[in-house]
This record gives sequence, C-alpha cells and structure tokens, in this order.
Amino acid sequence: MLTSFTLRTHGTGLYEFTNQVAAWLEETDAADGLLTLFVRHTSCSLLIQENADPDVQRDLKAFFERLVPPADHPAMSYLVHTLEGPDDMPAHIKAALLPVSLSIPVETGRMVLGTWQGIYLFEHRTRPHQRQVATHFLTGR
Repeated sequence: MLTSFTLRTHGTGLYEFTNQVAAWLEETDAADGLLTLFVRHTSCSLLIQENADPDVQRDLKAFFERLVPPADHPAMSYLVHTLEGPDDMPAHIKAALLPVSLSIPVETGRMVLGTWQGIYLFEHRTRPHQRQVATHFLTGR
C-alpha cells in the first residue's frame, strides 16, 4: 500500500503527523507489517521523538540552530552554496545529519511506537514549505 502525506510548514521546527499516519493505517485495514516513511526533499528530515513535552521540540530546534547556524553567521563563512538564502545550505547539512526515512513496525494495524513517541517532520528552512512524505506499508501476510 502506498500513499503520500502533504505537510505544510511555517518555518523551522518539528511538525508532528503521527495521527495522520495512524488514521491512514486504520482506513486501509492494515494488519502486521512494516511501515516506511520517506521525505522527498533535501532540506528537512524525519524523526521519531517525544510528543508529550513541547520543550523537547524547542530544545532540539535550538540545538540544531546552534550546531549549524545560518550561512551569514561568521562561523559559516566557508559555505559556497548561498544563492537560496542563509538558511538553505545549513538546512542541507542538517538533513545530511538526520534521517530522511523511518521504518516502523505495525502490529494488528497499529504502529509499534512507545508511549511518548511521535512521528515528526523536522523543517530546516525558515520560510513556509509544502512537504511530501511518501509512505509504503508492506504487510506480513
């Protein structure tokens, strides 16, 4: 089974879409199998992360902004790819450090996630985007 999720972002940060994926699995009468998610862009990532305390998302965003600052920061003066703005090349670096695909086991139609785990798109660009996440479910039947 294949589908795609469209996620609208409004700047850097983590955007949870766990419920959308769970609803799709329920609609398709999924059984046991493996769910694969793949983001079709080079300046954002996918993460499984805590979804209970929003401070976790804020801290992750702050950490990666500190780790890879914008191209106009003096520490990033070595960057050559700057035509698309000071957030573009740092976004590519962050996407190179973080996963762009996830594999999640599914048992009796439900993702086998931990109590506080959620699925997130991590947007690394500062302006709004429309992101596509390709999804594939392979059943064990």
